[in-house]
Formats: sequence, C-alpha cells, structure tokens
Amino acid sequence: MPHPAPRPTPDSTDPLTAELVVDVAAAVAPAISPDGGLVAYGVVTNGGRGGRPHGSIWVTAVDGSTSPRRLTDGTARDLAPKWAPDSASLFFTSDRKEQGTAQLQRIRLDGSEDIAKAEALTSWRGGILDHCPLLDGRTVALLAEDERREAERDDAKVWGRHLPATRLRLLDLETGVLRTVDGLGDRHVIELAQRPDGGPLAVLSWSTPEVDPGVLTAELHVVDLSSTVVQGLGPVGVEAQSLAWWNHNGVWHLAHLAVTPGHLVGGLAVIDTVPPATGPAVEHRNLTAGMPVCPTELVQAADGPLLALFADGLDTALHRLDPESLRFHQLSTAPGMLAGLSASRSGETVALLASTAYEPKSVHAGRTGGPLVRLSDTGPELRRIRWGVQERVGYQACDGLRLDGLLILPVGRTGDDGPFPLVTLVHGGPYFRHADEFALTVVDCGQWLATAGYAAFLPNPRGGSGHGHEFAAMAAGAVGGDEWTDILSGIDLLVAQGVADPERLGISGWSHGGFMAAWAVGRTDRFKAAVMGAGISDWGMQAGTGDWGILDAALGGSTGWEGPGPHVHDRHSPISYASRINTPVLILHGEEDTNVPLGQAIHFHRALRHFGVEHEFVVYPREGHGLEERAHQLDALRRIRAWFDRWL
Repeated sequence: MPHPAPRPTPDSTDPLTAELVVDVAAAVAPAISPDGGLVAYGVVTNGGRGGRPHGSIWVTAVDGSTSPRRLTDGTARDLAPKWAPDSASLFFTSDRKEQGTAQLQRIRLDGSEDIAKAEALTSWRGGILDHCPLLDGRTVALLAEDERREAERDDAKVWGRHLPATRLRLLDLETGVLRTVDGLGDRHVIELAQRPDGGPLAVLSWSTPEVDPGVLTAELHVVDLSSTVVQGLGPVGVEAQSLAWWNHNGVWHLAHLAVTPGHLVGGLAVIDTVPPATGPAVEHRNLTAGMPVCPTELVQAADGPLLALFADGLDTALHRLDPESLRFHQLSTAPGMLAGLSASRSGETVALLASTAYEPKSVHAGRTGGPLVRLSDTGPELRRIRWGVQERVGYQACDGLRLDGLLILPVGRTGDDGPFPLVTLVHGGPYFRHADEFALTVVDCGQWLATAGYAAFLPNPRGGSGHGHEFAAMAAGAVGGDEWTDILSGIDLLVAQGVADPERLGISGWSHGGFMAAWAVGRTDRFKAAVMGAGISDWGMQAGTGDWGILDAALGGSTGWEGPGPHVHDRHSPISYASRINTPVLILHGEEDTNVPLGQAIHFHRALRHFGVEHEFVVYPREGHGLEERAHQLDALRRIRAWFDRWL
C-alpha cells in the first residue's frame, strides 16, 4: 500500500494561485484489465465546453513498466473506461458526437491508439449514464435515460414524471440493435453487475428517478441474459449501492452496501444475499455489524471472496471477506484515502486511487494486499509548491468520545510559531470524513488558506464515517448538538496549545458543513467570520424541498407537516437563531442546486438583512450543489480568502 510521503521541500517554489488550484488535472475511475496486465483510467481537467470539466482516457502497464498513453485527446468529456472481457478493447462514454449527451464509444488497443480509432456505438438521445460490457463479448448492458421528443423538453413538467427514468438496455455489438429489458417495468435502474462466470446480471433499481422516495424504495433483481426474464429479490436498504457477486463452495452470493438495516441515518453496512434458485425467499445478512470502521466500496473477483475498502479513522484499509466465518479481515492499510477499487479477473491484482497528505489522488496498482506502484502523475506542477504542514489531531469530546481531525499550519511555520488565525473547515454529509489526504479544492481549501498565513482545522465530529455505525447514527435527529460541541472541543484544544488565536477564529463549510457554519454563528460570537456554502438554514424547508426529503427530515428531527408545531427541526435550524448573529457571513450557493435548494440561502440572507448583520450573498448561475465552471471556482476561491482577510 502507499506510504505517507514526507512534506516536500522543493528546491525552488512557485506561488500557489487560484488558477493552479482549479486547473490541476485529476485521475479518476481506474479499471484494471481482466487479464491483470493493463490499467485504464480517466483524467479530468477544467476548460471544457462552457468552462466545465472535460476528460481523456489513458492506459498503462499494471507494473509501471511503460509510460501512460493517452488514448483520447481530451476535447470532450471522455469518462468511465471499462474493459472488454478479452482485454483487447476499451469502452467509455463521451459527449463528442452529441454535444452534452454522453454516448458509448469503443477503442481497440492494437498498438497504434489514437482518437481516430475510437468508434461511436450509440446515438441515443437520452444519453448513456453507465455501461457494463458482458462476458459473452457480444453485448454491452447500458443504463440509458428514456428518449424525449424535442417538443417535450420545454413543456410543462408533471411532477413525478418530470425526470426521465433510466432503463436497462442491451446493445448487440454486431448489429448495433439496442433493446430494452421490459421485465423491470417502470423502475429506475441505477446499477448493474454481471456474475463473474458469465451468468445473470444483478440490477439495483428505484421506484422513481426522484431521490426521495427513490432511495427508500430500492430493490434487487437478477436478469437472465438469454431470456431477459427478471427475478425479483425484494426490497433492500436505504442508499443501496456497490453491487458485487462472490462465490463459496459453488454457491453464488450477491452483496451490496446500504445504511445499516433499521436506520435511515447511520453507517453503511455490507449486506449479503443468496439469490434463490426458485421461489421468492431471500435472506439479507449484515456482514459488518459491530465493526468500528465503515465500508466504502465492494469489488468482485472471479469466483473468490469479496474485496472491500473501509474508512478507518483518518486512513483507509483493504479487506477480504473470509467465506467461512463471514467476517472481513484486513489485508493492508494506507494513510489517507483509497478509492475507485478495481480488481483483475483472478482477484490477484488491484488498481485504485490513493492520496496521502502531500500527494494528490493518483492511480496505483499491484498485488492484492501487497505494495502498490504509482502509475499516474497528473499534477507534477504541484511539487514546486511549498505546502503547510498537515498534522493529525486526536482529542476527546465533552462526553469522553474519542475524536480525530487534521491541522494544517501556515506555510513555512511550525506550531511553536503560533498563535495563528484559524479557520475551521467542516465537512459535508454529515456522513463523510476528512481523511489524511491531499485536498485542494474550493470546498477543501485548507492549503489555499495556509499559503495566506492561516491555520486550518479539519474536524471529524460524530455523525461522520470512519468509526462504525453507532458513531455515524449519533447525528440522527440531533444535528447541531453533540457534533457542534465536538468541533468546539477541538478548537478549544488548539487555542490551549497556543496554535489558534482566540480573537481570530473563522469557520467555513459546504453542504452540511455550510449548515454547521450558519449554526455556529447563531450559537456564539467567537467566530469573526463565516462562510456558508450551499448550506441548510431551515430543516423543515429542506425536508419539503430538497432532493433527500425524508432523509433530511431524519437528520433535522421532523418535517413541518406533522402539525402546527412547535417542531423538533426548528430547534436545529440556524434560521431560528438569526436574531443572535453578529458574525459577518459570506453565503455562496448554486442557482440550480436541487440537493439544498437556493431558497435555503435566500431565507438566511433575508434574515441577516432584517437584523442588520454584515454579509455578502453570491449566487452562481447554472451551478448545482457544487461548482463546476472554472470561472465560478476561481471566484469562490478568491472570495473566500478575501472574506477571511477582511475580518480575521
């Protein structure tokens, strides 16, 4: 596994500019060939059409013996490379032919690869969202949205039918015929996985494309590919994802991740199912009950046991399932973040993305459980930058719960040089975490602030991932409670240690982190400035208008339609405490955000205006829950740092 790199000390240094932050390329979606010899991956860069990211497809030897080769020219959004079963060609999605609509492409690896060799395989107006090359070598299973007539695109939207459903469709590579599997009815298909012996296709579906109630109505199915007959395996848990087959003593099992059974809010669990040969009886077993870590990804390997990644505090571990005891055993652990796990057909070789404190996510590959070789290097320019020291922080909450987080010191300074102005960066979710990885984005901007003389504190309060289900479930119906005091305990520790200047404290976050920033300034005047990015100000409004609906209600405690109140969510909503706020607040929000709708920011802005609170409200057109356009990312980076410069 990758080992932590010491903080680099470049011979010559370049200044860290906002342009460098947003323009650095990022490796994504590694896919190891079935024969274990090659790794394909995507590289995403800014500057595509409309200033949005575009991507290219790369391939390299799994042992690092050859330099990576670029297979596509990066002028379109080429993403999601997946191998043909003979390892001789790659399938990927691209919007190069149909502007803005992804189509399936294939490129053959004959030793003279270039973009001219790529062939378009579909021209589906609905767009291709995902693909799964089947082991017969003649068919690709596709997830494709229903096609809509041009006249329907700007027509009145009937709620419940306003989002196009994604269907399972089978593409015959010889004839080009694309047919829909009708046995799934009107269900919205979100994920596929073929059994590694060439058998049936596992399908995960929702009742509707809407996240609420879709995510609450997930079901498993098995599709016989010769007859397209669909066998239903019944409902599964909330946020079901990451399908993976595995075999033991000739019996095939189908596993997936879902929120721990019986809960709407909590840690993900590995759920195992044995599809019956006949009849409807299906048993779902939780294979990770009681584990103090959280599964993040599953991957299947031929006819062997499951491989899985687990968030483990600030680190990530690779585990393999023991088929006899049905328990996961750790094969290796790595500091920071591992993601995008892919395995060869034999399961003996893996590829993944790895990031440590001073190394951005790069593709690594090697023997399963053994040392991995770095294969990609998409940001060599970052080595000319001098970074702030990133340290691990361990501390206790008020009730004695053990917590962790990260501290990034100002560039060129040590803890003994403090106290420093400190900005606390709260992660989203709340089911998420700060791993000990290199993070340099508009949201995770600790190093960006460190170059301007700030220390940054990245806490992992209860409600997040990496410490098991019980830790994650503590946020249910209690947002802004103990998770808030967890954050304060960390700040108090840094003040007591002389690292943080108590008179120059700031707080910032995006999504749930934006909620926590808004919550913080309504609870205390300790912070001299705050940034609320895409944050929730009213949990009742969020339950009624946000994508996640009833799951947000489970966090906030109520919906608002149970009666005239008072409601539990009012006690957890920053808007309820707006009259107490004195801290200057910068509000940033995407105009087309449906996860946390723009109304949340408008509501908070009007309350601050009513009470005469210094604030600035910025809306980014065409943006959803995150910022994709290059100009908007640049603006947000500069605006955030200028806001803290002004007040801290």
